Amino acid sequence: MLTMRKYAFLVLLCCRLSSQAQILGGEHVFEFLRLSQNPHVTALGGVAVSSPASDVMMSTANPALLRPEFHTSLGLGYNIYYAGTKVSNLQYAHHAKKLKTTFGLGIQYLNYGSFRLTDDIGNQYGDAKAADYSINLSASKAYLNRWRYGATLKYAHSKLIDKRASALLADIGVVYADTNNLWYLGAVIKNAGVVIKNYEANASQPLPLDLQIGVTKKFKKAPFSIMVLAHHLQTWNIRYDNPADQTDNQLLFTDTTTATKTKTYFSDKLFRHFVFALNINLGKRIEISGGYNHMRRSELTIDEKKGMSGFSYGVGLYLNKFIVHFSQSHYHIAGAYSEIGLIFKLNQIVGGGNSINWSEKYANSYK
Repeated sequence: MLTMRKYAFLVLLCCRLSSQAQILGGEHVFEFLRLSQNPHVTALGGVAVSSPASDVMMSTANPALLRPEFHTSLGLGYNIYYAGTKVSNLQYAHHAKKLKTTFGLGIQYLNYGSFRLTDDIGNQYGDAKAADYSINLSASKAYLNRWRYGATLKYAHSKLIDKRASALLADIGVVYADTNNLWYLGAVIKNAGVVIKNYEANASQPLPLDLQIGVTKKFKKAPFSIMVLAHHLQTWNIRYDNPADQTDNQLLFTDTTTATKTKTYFSDKLFRHFVFALNINLGKRIEISGGYNHMRRSELTIDEKKGMSGFSYGVGLYLNKFIVHFSQSHYHIAGAYSEIGLIFKLNQIVGGGNSINWSEKYANSYK
C-alpha cells in the first residue's frame, strides 16, 4: 500500500527529474495535454487544482479531486477549438468500497481535420489527417480526515500526417480540505513522463510539464468562493526571449558601446504564474464562474487593443439528474472559443449489479 510518506517522496522525485529534462519555452511535444478538459475549469482560467466543485471532470485538473461522491458519474465535454479543431473529452468515475479507492477513466481526443498535400508549385496529390488523443487511468484515496491524494497514468499518442509520436505520462496530486473553515488547498505535478516514440528518430522533444498549486476559500454567509492558483512553478521565467528587452548603453558623444543591459520585468514574470478565479452561486441550481489568466493576456494581447484576452467565464446548471456547463475563453481579440459539458449519474438512469456497488450513493465530502 502506498503510504502518504512514500507518496510525497514520489511527487518530489518526479518534480526533480522532470525539471531537469523538461523546460518551458520553445516547442513541446503533446502540447494538447495543456488544454482544459472541463468547461468549468476553462471558465476558471484553465487551472483548478483546489476546486471543491461537485464535478467528476474536475479530476482532470487534479486526480486528488476524484472522490466517492462521483461514483458512476459520467462527464462529456465538447468544443470547437480555433481553426476548426474539434475537441472531445470523456471522464468516468467508480468507487471501490472495499478498497476505499475511487477510480477514474478518461479519454481526450482532438481532430484537426483533413489537409491537402501539394508539391512545390501547389499541385495537389493527396489528403492527410492529423489527430491527438490520450487515455487516462486515475485513482484517488483519502488520508486521515482532511487529505486526499491521487494519481493519473496517461498514454498519449499523436498523428501528424505521416508522423507518429507517443508518450507515457503521469499526474500526481494532493488536496487538503478544511470543511469547517471552508479552506481548500491543492497541488499537482502534471505531464511528468517519458517519450516512447518521437516524430523524428533522433529528435529529443520536451514534454509539457506543469507544477501547479492553488487555494480556494468559500464563505459560510456569502454565496461565492475565490481561488488563487499558480502554474509552471518549476520554472521562474516563463517569458519568451525578446531582443527588445536588451538595450545597449552608448557613451555620450562617442561611438563606444558599453555592456548590454537587460530589462528584468520582475512583476510580469511573477504574475504570469497566477490565475485568479471566482465562483458565484445563484441559489442551488445556477453557478457563475469567471477567471483571469495573466500569462494568456501577456502573450496573446496586442498593445493597440487588448480586449478580453486572458479572461474566461461560464455558467453551470445543477439539475436533478444531470449538470450542464457552458464556458467561453478569450485567448486573443480575434475571438473566444466555447465549450460545453454534460455530467450525469449512470446509476440514476440505468440499473446495475450489486456486486460492483452500482447503486451506492455517497455524500459530498466537501460541503
